[in-house]
Amino acid sequence: MACEIRQPGLATTVQDLGRIGHYALGFPQGGAMDQESARLANALVGNGPDAAVLECAYMGPVIVMTSPLDIAVTGAPIEVRVNGEARPTWTRLHLETGDELSFGVIQGGTRFFIALRGGVDVPLALGSRSTYAIGGIGGVDGRALRAGDVVETLPPSRPLPDLDRIDEGDRPVFAREQEVRIMFGLYDHLLSQEGRRRLVEEDWTLTPTADRMGLRYSGPGVEWREREQPFGAGQDPSNIVDAGYAVGSIQIPGGTQPIVLHRDAVSGGGYAMVATVISADMDLIARAAPGTRTRFVPVDMRAALVARAERRDRIARLVGTLTAH
Repeated sequence: MACEIRQPGLATTVQDLGRIGHYALGFPQGGAMDQESARLANALVGNGPDAAVLECAYMGPVIVMTSPLDIAVTGAPIEVRVNGEARPTWTRLHLETGDELSFGVIQGGTRFFIALRGGVDVPLALGSRSTYAIGGIGGVDGRALRAGDVVETLPPSRPLPDLDRIDEGDRPVFAREQEVRIMFGLYDHLLSQEGRRRLVEEDWTLTPTADRMGLRYSGPGVEWREREQPFGAGQDPSNIVDAGYAVGSIQIPGGTQPIVLHRDAVSGGGYAMVATVISADMDLIARAAPGTRTRFVPVDMRAALVARAERRDRIARLVGTLTAH
């Protein structure tokens, strides 16, 4: 089964759960920015959790079916249209040959996901089908989709679930205010006490400078401890000689605008990582649109692990609900 891209949208790429295990070689995890939304889209059409989907940013594509296909659209709220008629999100839709899928204006968040029954069929690259455009690997020739591309699907490996929608109360929230949980370290000792206070007690606003590599926030800035910079570190107080970056690391170049490194971030560099967004909240910040007011909330390792388990259990419950009689 297949479909044709008539208009590609702003940035439509193939993504799955990412390529784990190659960060030391400079290849980031990648994968869907909002992995919960992507996994639930897959569940609605009977795909496994690692099936590849289409991730769309802001403005969606126009796609024409070249064979009958079951699809589901999840993620940020947006109007879905089939042959010009509105259809619901978070619901399985059956499209026939010749049907045209298009989208209206996004109404919150930044990204939505299209799952195709069977999953998108592109070659595996380092164990993943995800597009890493900077490295030119994965997806369709390592790039965003273009007009004229034909998207093939793999044969379905599972039956369609009994239920065809995710209840509204079980869907992620795309709010204009967020509390994002973080753990301090590895270089938080370079912040002054006032600098630490500002990071977690003041509000920060997501700027338009936000993409798959990272999200930049504006706010009150932070304060650094006075110190003699080590040889090779540069003059900026946020500079270090070099270090590897954890996924979700928070850097504050110049002490003014925090940057949260996301799915396609580089694996190392010369900025101090003063904190890290916990894994359970990486989907949350991926749902933020520019202008979202954010409060960073410090937690300890135990709380982070509990949150990770709760997220895992919630997704498993929702996937299980679809197949429950």
